[in-house]
Amino acid sequence: MRVIDAQDAGTIDKRVRAAAEELSAVAADVDRGRVGPHGSYQLIRESGLLKLLVPWESGGEGLSFLAYTKALETLATGDGATALGFNMHNVAIGSLCETARSPLPETAERFREWVFEEVVKNGKMFASATSETGSGAKLRHLQATYRASGDGYVLNGTKSFVSLAGIADYYVVAAREEGNSEAEEVSHFVVSKLDDGVEFSEVWDSAALRGTQTARMSLKDVRIPRARLFLGVEGLSLFKLMREPHWMVSGYMGAYLGIAESVLRLVVRLLEDNEHRRSSPVLQAQVGKLAVDLKAARALVHSAARLVDEEKGSLEANTAVHAAKYCIGELAPRLAIDAVRICGSGSLRAGEPLERLLRESVFCSVMPAKPDECLEYVGKATLGFNMFNARNFSW
Repeated sequence: MRVIDAQDAGTIDKRVRAAAEELSAVAADVDRGRVGPHGSYQLIRESGLLKLLVPWESGGEGLSFLAYTKALETLATGDGATALGFNMHNVAIGSLCETARSPLPETAERFREWVFEEVVKNGKMFASATSETGSGAKLRHLQATYRASGDGYVLNGTKSFVSLAGIADYYVVAAREEGNSEAEEVSHFVVSKLDDGVEFSEVWDSAALRGTQTARMSLKDVRIPRARLFLGVEGLSLFKLMREPHWMVSGYMGAYLGIAESVLRLVVRLLEDNEHRRSSPVLQAQVGKLAVDLKAARALVHSAARLVDEEKGSLEANTAVHAAKYCIGELAPRLAIDAVRICGSGSLRAGEPLERLLRESVFCSVMPAKPDECLEYVGKATLGFNMFNARNFSW
């Protein structure tokens, strides 16, 4: 097993920081709809960031969950929307990358090798397509279906809030077996944007995060080969999520840390231009509170990510990621609101950086897992419920 040394880590960090700086220059234009986000994701491709999680033995960088969380935070200080969109690529392949040093059945081995080759050698981008209208990302309530047909499968259904719509090359689609009443029978399939029957709606006209390029995805009698069944196994999805929920629950924690860090940096920069306000003990205390709250959230997020690396799938790690997602989900919008109070109403003019960060931060509390879902998990775990029993797992 390769351990990334300081020199390699420094090189990766420089690339991520360079990409963040370039993204920062166009973030406002993408947010206002003056330019599209395609250029931002082309930069991600050209920077080699698509292979951050792919194991070194397969040509990737082999970042740990903690190292990736930190990289995502850095990227989000440049543009939170692009960081969140980029994260969907890693949500789609992250769990697969974590199996890299584990022997798998022959079919699964071939699938894994194909995905890694597509990312590393061919520069292909993946995305996740799970959420549906009315049920969100909860696997038990999916309406999209699949059925076996010849040497492959046929998929039908509609996915809402698909990030990287039309930008990614492949989409990991969750669907339940057609005609099967068992809610647990959910599988994932890799669908190409070029497959017949795949269509995307107009991009969602959201209040923020336009750079995620989010749209509805329709699947009408989409035929895919058996080789694109995720890991070659049907019915594995809910079991996998229940055992190792960190990607679905908190894979993008780093992005919201980056947005929160951007808020704090902006407050500091705005106060630096006004020595009278900067010298105010009241404002100093308020800024101090922002800094302390952010440091506390970062410590919790990093601790949870480290637990995933050390004890992936344990109750402690799974509880920690739910707690960390709740913490940053509540902190990011509150931090932005407090920053507005400190900086004044002028900071809310359309096009001002803080106005954009305020809109972006609000979305953290509605992305899975939602605050009440996080607290429910932590509460059940604290009360001694068996969180590896599907009846106690609300997804």
